[in-house]
Amino acid sequence: MMDKSTNKSTDTKSHFRTANSSLFVGSVVVFLITASPYLFYSYESLPDSQVWETYFFTITTVFPSWISFGWYFVGKAIPLMLLFLWFFTCKHWWHWIILVPISMYAFQLWGVINESNNLDSLEIYYLIPLMLVLVPSVYLIRAKIFNGLRNADLDSFEKDLQLEKSTWQQIKDLFN
Repeated sequence: MMDKSTNKSTDTKSHFRTANSSLFVGSVVVFLITASPYLFYSYESLPDSQVWETYFFTITTVFPSWISFGWYFVGKAIPLMLLFLWFFTCKHWWHWIILVPISMYAFQLWGVINESNNLDSLEIYYLIPLMLVLVPSVYLIRAKIFNGLRNADLDSFEKDLQLEKSTWQQIKDLFN
């Protein structure tokens, strides 16, 4: 008898710990989303010159001014932060495809940090290998899920994949 009540007490305590940590994580997510417009406009506090001098440091940028550097930086960092929040909080089967825009913004942010001269122009070439893996993988996950929902066996699914179809028939099958 004592064991059962101890187990219930332990279960209740672990439930409260899980609820408290979930509440904390949810609060952090809500705070970051709410603060995102303020974080975005933080670039306006940077100096309007190429040289930033303080008592502690002096930094020069190749951008026309630190404000323009900040504008480019937050223009990539804030959407990247929001996409990460979406990726880590999404419970849908397709959430892996969010890695494509995450990668795009990460490459663009890297270009801003390195003060690259070709901003927002070469990222697609870096994304192609990732997309070659992610897009078919997500589509196969989708196909397996819907195949399971339709109660079809895996053999019929494989036979369907091996059928030669016209391009138009393949496109129509995507939306069935």
